[in-house]
Amino acid sequence: MPGKNLSRDEARERAEIIEVDGYRVQLDLTSATDPAASTFRSTTAITFRSTAPGASTFVDLLAPAVRSVTLNGRELDPAKVFDGARVQLDELAAENELTVVADCAYSRTGEGLHRFVDPVDGETYLYTHYEPADARRVFANFEQPDLKARYVFTVTAPAAWDVYNNAEHTAVEDRGDARVWQFGETQPISTYLTAVVAGPYHVVRDHYRRELTDGSVLEIPLAATCRRSLAQYFDADEILTVTKQGLDFFHEEFDFPYPFGKYDQCFVPEYNIGAMENPGCVTFREEFVFRSKVTEAAYEGRANVILHEMAHMWFGDLVTMKWWDDLWLKESFADFMGSFSQIEATKYQAAWITFANRRKAWAYRQDQFPTTHPITADIRDLEDAKLNFDGITYAKGASVLKQLVAYVGRDAFFEGARRYFKKHAFGNTVLADLLDALEETSGRDLTSWAAAWLQTSGVNALTPEVTTDTEGRITELAVVQDGRVLRPHRIAVGLYDRDTDGALVRTDRIELDVAGERTVVTAAAGRPRPALVLVNDDDLTYCKIRFDAVSLTTLRDGLGDLTDPLSRALVWSAVWNLTRDGLIPARDYIDLVLRFAGEESDIGVLQSLHLQAKGARDLYAAPEWRAEGARLLAEGALRELRAAAPGSDHQLAWARFLTETAHSADQLQLVRGLLEGTARMDGLEIDQELRWALWLALASAGEARGEELAAELELDNTASGKRHETECLAALPTPGAKAAAWSAVVDSDELPNALVEAQISGFNQAGRRDLTAGYVEPYFELLEDIWAQRTIEIAMRIVGGFFPRYQTTQATLDATDAWLAAHESAAPALRRLVLECRDDLARALRAQKADG
Repeated sequence: MPGKNLSRDEARERAEIIEVDGYRVQLDLTSATDPAASTFRSTTAITFRSTAPGASTFVDLLAPAVRSVTLNGRELDPAKVFDGARVQLDELAAENELTVVADCAYSRTGEGLHRFVDPVDGETYLYTHYEPADARRVFANFEQPDLKARYVFTVTAPAAWDVYNNAEHTAVEDRGDARVWQFGETQPISTYLTAVVAGPYHVVRDHYRRELTDGSVLEIPLAATCRRSLAQYFDADEILTVTKQGLDFFHEEFDFPYPFGKYDQCFVPEYNIGAMENPGCVTFREEFVFRSKVTEAAYEGRANVILHEMAHMWFGDLVTMKWWDDLWLKESFADFMGSFSQIEATKYQAAWITFANRRKAWAYRQDQFPTTHPITADIRDLEDAKLNFDGITYAKGASVLKQLVAYVGRDAFFEGARRYFKKHAFGNTVLADLLDALEETSGRDLTSWAAAWLQTSGVNALTPEVTTDTEGRITELAVVQDGRVLRPHRIAVGLYDRDTDGALVRTDRIELDVAGERTVVTAAAGRPRPALVLVNDDDLTYCKIRFDAVSLTTLRDGLGDLTDPLSRALVWSAVWNLTRDGLIPARDYIDLVLRFAGEESDIGVLQSLHLQAKGARDLYAAPEWRAEGARLLAEGALRELRAAAPGSDHQLAWARFLTETAHSADQLQLVRGLLEGTARMDGLEIDQELRWALWLALASAGEARGEELAAELELDNTASGKRHETECLAALPTPGAKAAAWSAVVDSDELPNALVEAQISGFNQAGRRDLTAGYVEPYFELLEDIWAQRTIEIAMRIVGGFFPRYQTTQATLDATDAWLAAHESAAPALRRLVLECRDDLARALRAQKADG
């Protein structure tokens, strides 16, 4: 990606001499329905001021061709001023007007203006995605978050299409086969937050109305869209219900009226991320339109994303970080608010359980890499920024905010947020701006808190130490903290014992501040020695939980006896971390899952356990025990599937787990019987998504033929169907299938992002390591070329996806180390990805040794 980067220093220097007033962007998208057309016309007029007349600067633009550049009436030669990524501007005036006419490219990678053709009906759909810096693929601009401006978009599109933008349209003019959509002026926003969605989208409209404290009435038009071929599955009423509940909550707590007019939510195909908070025009991955049965955890997850993006309307859109160093100012808050508002405003009451079990697992993993970074990170350039959308910025940051609420109190926290919005509305901020507001409302000095939590990296472990007297009473209970940085923690320590029915229930809860290496829980002295001590009960802080010997024995014998679902989720999370750290054998973790997962009431936790049990089998189990672990998991999956209530979420979850573990002849015969209708389970609906999961199980085992998969695709000739068929073909356990998948991704850049992902997923099947062992050397040989030649989104997928993570041998680790040693000057972002893969591999080797 040479020439496409932008450094923090360059952005700072540009912001020192430039203030942007506004953009007028005209896009002609009438060529979109012509498959031979690769570009569209983009015309951008920018008005901006310079505090240093006579100085030079540049605008960002990634385009195949620039037709004209006009600065203050002067025609500039595109061949001289445009280098493929930037347009050089010299001799600035105090007041400037720049017009750039370019041919910009339709995207197949989800970056810029993505074009998708629906295989169901041949209709074409477009949408934009820019974060952190891909607006320059669509129009010329100053691509950095602190140069906010107002935008006016004019979009010419095929006559049968609708067009959506951040602002409401003010006029639509018919021009025969085309229509011209004129949109109103936006509020001041950053370039990466602008959006255009265009195509024959199915739309459901609604309205939100709220009387404000000053007596005025806020009216917000609502819309939810998806492709027409998905309309039959689109549960827009549920989506809009959560939307209204969220708007109620955020208006109540933030005391700042939603400032962006309308609120459209567009579900779009082949989306690279979960969703994007474009003000007034939020985009979501269309997998949130469920075309087959899913568990309640999927609906809860979608609601969380809806609320996460809504929180961004204030944290991120209204007030935006100055540079990507402070990305946490929006992402950590949105991640925290997604769960917080879900509990307070919707029917989904398991949000903190899900957060403790899934989101924090992401954070713990990321924070133990050698590439870990503080929540307020050092982001040198755009490549750093792209990789910083990680578990630390999102989930660790959200965990720390949950700790901050416990530290300063809910009222002070939200009052600080209100003052922050009012003071910095439509502006840009840094860490100190938020801390000032929170110190003002809480009366606490947050300097040392921020230094410990926001400006250092790594995760602490908290371990209870318990001593008792001869009568079994606690003489001392202490919490021991380890880690590179010892932090202040506000925690609750839970004491658990068995009740008369044998259940493990909390008998005492002691809340206290932990600081330094060892903190004595004075309130515990004299109490009976409990069966289980759970530090960080209620999940108030961010830490890895450890156990004393008695507590660990209690859990080995009766983890499933814990009655509180959050406590149980915390324990599951803790034993998974112990497994990853090589402190308990992988086979012991699998044994816990097999004995107690069937009793797990929370469906989201159950699905996490399935994922982690597979990871333990594939990566952490000793090689000589791996086959036995696979047998046990498959038998356990079938046993629990048969025991699950017909038609329940648990039945569906265990059925999917069976598709991921089945390998014996009898199990595969059952899988085929479910597909062909010769076998059945009461209440289990074999719908289209489950059919593809069953086919993937057969394909991975070599029990499916290419013509069978092609026939299934004929039954499901959709974008989802094509992705599934591609993954199944790549999963076939033959040298030819692996070579074809590798070549499709590595030797050509023609595949769209969704099919790149499907090829890589199918290629990497843990069960046949022998078939991918020969790709270790080619992988390391191609890394720098891939990084240089592909867009960063696709390069990241290839580098991370094709890393030989299932070749868990010392030889693979040595090959990784050899590449790192020989490529010290490689792009820092590329080295970071390889270093993280290397760390996962080294961890797997340590865990395998512990298991053996």
